[in-house]
Amino acid sequence: MKISENTSVSMPMKNMIGIIVAVAMGVFAYTEVTSRLTSLETSRELFQADLLKKSEQLPTDQEQFMLLEDLYKTVEKIEKRIEDMMHNKVNIQFLTKQMEKALADIEELKDKVRANGNGHGWVGRRIINDC
Repeated sequence: MKISENTSVSMPMKNMIGIIVAVAMGVFAYTEVTSRLTSLETSRELFQADLLKKSEQLPTDQEQFMLLEDLYKTVEKIEKRIEDMMHNKVNIQFLTKQMEKALADIEELKDKVRANGNGHGWVGRRIINDC
């Protein structure tokens, strides 16, 4: 088979129109995709520029944010201390009641020893003298 400038190809007109329409649709789809990509890239760039512009802070704003952060940390420490103090108060109240009961028991024992007199020997004198 020899192919040259004068070689002719015969094709039905229906197929030729189909090929031309398919190529035209492909070109149209390509331009639509590229325009959509360009639009999205532009909107992304504008969004980033706005975000950077809004994120710029004055030195006074930065100082205020640092002070607020420090205040939050201080408040958290104070809250923890208050919580610990509440637990200490409960423990102190419990121990105070226990100590009052122990003192009452000691006084009761002293009274019993005194009521029995000094006739119980060295153990009785030792209990009285230690208290």
